[in-house]
Formats: sequence, structure tokens, C-alpha cells
Amino acid sequence: MAERQKKQLNNVRALENDYVRSTETHTQYTRKQKVRTRRRLLVFGLLASIVLVFLISTSLTQTKRLAEKEQQKEEVAAKLGEVKEQQDMLNLQITKLEDDEYIAKLARKEYFLSDDGEIIFTIPDDEEKVGGSDSNSN
Repeated sequence: MAERQKKQLNNVRALENDYVRSTETHTQYTRKQKVRTRRRLLVFGLLASIVLVFLISTSLTQTKRLAEKEQQKEEVAAKLGEVKEQQDMLNLQITKLEDDEYIAKLARKEYFLSDDGEIIFTIPDDEEKVGGSDSNSN
């Protein structure tokens, strides 16, 4: 009714027949359809945006975790290399300690043990010289 009054203010009177009424109902229907379509697009757009944000954040989080794991892997690999070197050195020492001659030599050197008829002389190292200073060495 408000539309009729607006139209009458313009000195134009709307026709009241079946065609005009059907056209108006069709126009209103299409407007409602457009509003519904826009609302659906908005809802689907929001859902898609939420899913996209979730996927991006998950991807970034996993990338960060992967970088941390790679760094840990490098650190562990470095430690493994050190441990393998130490293991090789210990295996070499074990094979040396299985040799009786090496054990005898080690006992003589470290514990000043001697065979029958041997005399042990100890020679001080450079650092153990008298006074322990460098001014005495020429």
C-alpha cells in the first residue's frame, strides 16, 4: 500500500490487473532469490575461508616442525659421527690390549715396571724442567 501512495504522489497510477500483479510477484520472487543466493555465497565463502585459514596454519605449523626435526637430525648425526669415531678408537685400543707385548710396554711406561736386569731412567718433559719457566730453555 505504501508503494501505491508513492506512485500516486508522482501522479502516476498503477494498473491493477492480473498481469501487473503477476509481474510484481515475479519481481519480488527474483529479488528474494538473489538475496538467498547472495547469502548462500556468503556462507560458503566464509566456510571456504575458514577451511583455507585452517589448512594454511596447519601447513605452516608442520613446516616449522619439519625444520626443527631436520635440525635435530643434523645434531644427532653429528653426535653419531663422534660416537662412531670414539667407538673405532676404543676398538683399536681393545685390539692393542689383546697383544701381550703392548701390555708389557704400557706397564713399563705408565707404571715404571721393568724386566729383570732393566734400569728405568725418567726424563722430565719440557714443562717439568727446573722452575717450569721458558727463560731457562736455550
